[in-house]
Amino acid sequence: MNIVTRYLPKYTIDDYKLWEGDWELIEGIPYAMAPSAFGKHQQIAFEIGRKIANQLESCDKNCKVYPELDWIVSEDTVLRPDLVVICKNIEEYLKEAPEIIVEVVSKSTAQRDEYLKYEIYQREKVPFYILAYPDIKKVRVFHLLNGKYDKYFDSDDGILEITLKNSCKIQIDVKEILS
Repeated sequence: MNIVTRYLPKYTIDDYKLWEGDWELIEGIPYAMAPSAFGKHQQIAFEIGRKIANQLESCDKNCKVYPELDWIVSEDTVLRPDLVVICKNIEEYLKEAPEIIVEVVSKSTAQRDEYLKYEIYQREKVPFYILAYPDIKKVRVFHLLNGKYDKYFDSDDGILEITLKNSCKIQIDVKEILS
């Protein structure tokens, strides 16, 4: 541990609940959420969520898509992914790993999404981690295999197919959601 991180204050979920504005808490360190996302960011998140939700309707009524739902990972980590898919009803906060997490990556969130959250989602055993890149019109998906993420899909075209634990199949036309 270097001298800077040794002396940084560490916060907990109790502190987090008192803060004004939008924050994520990652291993005791607060991260301010960017101001409201740009239109293309919101549109891609909506389209992915809509496509998944429509397919879940005919597969499993218990599986749902939640936008920007706080996930309480631990006493010192609270994340707010752009979208999560989980196969149970959530009354307040998510308290366990979802089936799918989607992050729409921007320049201001790239490092956090590609490295920091990637490691946390892998550690917490999230089966599928989807990164959507509006600026370069690409989707990258990681699938958890034997406790490690394996690149499952990386393209600006084609059909992304994901099978959930309950055997529900989800298909997303990547070009369609990015246009």
